[in-house]
Amino acid sequence: MPFRQFIVKVNGRCNLACRYCYLYEGPDRTWRDRPAAAAPEVLDRTAHRIAEHARAHGLTAVSLVLHGGEPLLAGAETLVRFTDLVRSRVPAGCTVHPVVQTNATLLTERRAVALARGGIRIGISLDGGLAAHNASRVDHSGRPSWPAASRGARLVADRFPQAYAGILTVVDPALDPLETYESLLALRPPALDLLLPHGNWSTPPPHLDGSGAPYGDWLCTVFDRWWGAGRRETRVRLFEECLALLLGMPAATESLGLAPFDAVVVETDGSIEQVDSLKSAYEGAARTGLDVFRHDFEKALCHPGVAARQAGAAALAAQCRACPLLTVCGGGHYAHRYRAGNGFVNPSVYCADLQRFIRHVARRLLDTAAAPRASVPAVPCEGSTP
Repeated sequence: MPFRQFIVKVNGRCNLACRYCYLYEGPDRTWRDRPAAAAPEVLDRTAHRIAEHARAHGLTAVSLVLHGGEPLLAGAETLVRFTDLVRSRVPAGCTVHPVVQTNATLLTERRAVALARGGIRIGISLDGGLAAHNASRVDHSGRPSWPAASRGARLVADRFPQAYAGILTVVDPALDPLETYESLLALRPPALDLLLPHGNWSTPPPHLDGSGAPYGDWLCTVFDRWWGAGRRETRVRLFEECLALLLGMPAATESLGLAPFDAVVVETDGSIEQVDSLKSAYEGAARTGLDVFRHDFEKALCHPGVAARQAGAAALAAQCRACPLLTVCGGGHYAHRYRAGNGFVNPSVYCADLQRFIRHVARRLLDTAAAPRASVPAVPCEGSTP
């Protein structure tokens, strides 16, 4: 399975010091030894390698994720130039879908105009839509990031909706689920990614004490609000992909299902790595020993860690392979399976939460399918003749 998502670290530092950050506060310290920003020759060689991979596999589309740290520290013009470089290198018939993932604190009208004109969509990372939800997202002096982040988010929602990719939020069971969800809706995201915080059996995430399923309960509450709205107020990727998998349809997500993983990272020094989430496990967990100057992405496909993530059920623990939820759960997020001493061949540390959530969604789906349909008068489509 070729790579289709290329996560490029245009800047390896962040202007925030979020207290829970697995990247800068976690066990992996390799970022300290890398340059703060990707040099022009790194970006040039990365563009060449992406185009080479697209040509070798006949790809008709690639996803380009401009990442960090905080990628806007590199400047919006740098992001646009690199995106244009990738577009100019990929073969004819291959579409590049670029997105920048930002904490929104550095978003200004000038930068947003440059990104929008460059065809770069803007994804925003927040912990919720209120100041209290973002109390852990502070700068290096301990000052809250919310005033600047909320200005940036509202700027994109109000002035650049065509460039708005959505909001990424890490689930926190300590926050009220409905308040969190509805406050995010107020920022009018076209899509919402709800992510479980990175943790594992050796370093458990907060609020998991072996009893109950606090993350599953939180997700179920938000799902019921989303499902019962009567219309799609926003896309919630986790919910839509869980429904698709329950219905036997293919779905590509890092958190659910058995689809082969297709993302790769290029660091600021040109190192080719597996995804950052692995850095929450141990020092060097994402390392491949490859770089864009000496190796193509084909070599990365042969790396044992990448092969394991593309092996489907064969790479899972026996307990997962015997589970009736296997094809939907897929063992959960790869990084969440880690246990010191036996690696990643374990159920997810969120096993109980995932079971709670998936079974709840399945029940709601069955209840909806079984419910008698109300008699609704036919309404002509807009523009049609009655």
